[in-house]
Amino acid sequence: MRVFFKLLQIAFIALPLLAMRQDKPIRVVFFGDSITQAGVSPTGYITKVGEMLKSNSQDSQYELIGAGIGGNKVYDLYLRLEDDVLAKKPDVVFIYVGINDVWHKASSGTGTDPDKYVKFYEALIKKLKAQNIRVIVCTPTVIGERNDNSNQQDGDLNQYSKLIREIATRNSLQLLDLRQHFQDYLAKNNPENKEKGILTSDRVHLTDAGNQFLAEKMLEALVQK
Repeated sequence: MRVFFKLLQIAFIALPLLAMRQDKPIRVVFFGDSITQAGVSPTGYITKVGEMLKSNSQDSQYELIGAGIGGNKVYDLYLRLEDDVLAKKPDVVFIYVGINDVWHKASSGTGTDPDKYVKFYEALIKKLKAQNIRVIVCTPTVIGERNDNSNQQDGDLNQYSKLIREIATRNSLQLLDLRQHFQDYLAKNNPENKEKGILTSDRVHLTDAGNQFLAEKMLEALVQK
């Protein structure tokens, strides 16, 4: 009996100590297309998120993983979900896809129709939620930086962004409305209504300023409670 009580005492002492122990880093996967593929470059947005975490002495709390492939659309993400995301056992996944689904409709006729976009997006979410992964969905940003709604794909981008907002509401997911953030920024910082050169180098892919702006918004969403 004395041994039993001794073990009980040890347990009462050990449990609080275990609870205080540093948990493993939160593993975050950024899942997307060429913008995310470039995100792990020295000036990319994922790298910049890591730098900001380090400056806040939070870098040990997070592990950041880029899972972007150039040209990907939503169904490409669905096809590589198992190998490129689920196999890494993430705690958090940002889904940032839609630019090519819209852009390729005009450039090569190989975009994604709205109904199929929603179908594959919902299928992605279902698999991620089944693994108890925190999912953050992002609206597509820009294809052209004119701030008067005169870029060729503005209508489609607005439509697909609306679909993602509805998906977030329907699935009780955190929304990062990058489309709105970029539009607000360009309204204030593009007085000459330039097509590119503010946040993007070619109407789509990011400048250093664009990567920094995107990193700030991603980090805000990541640490949001």
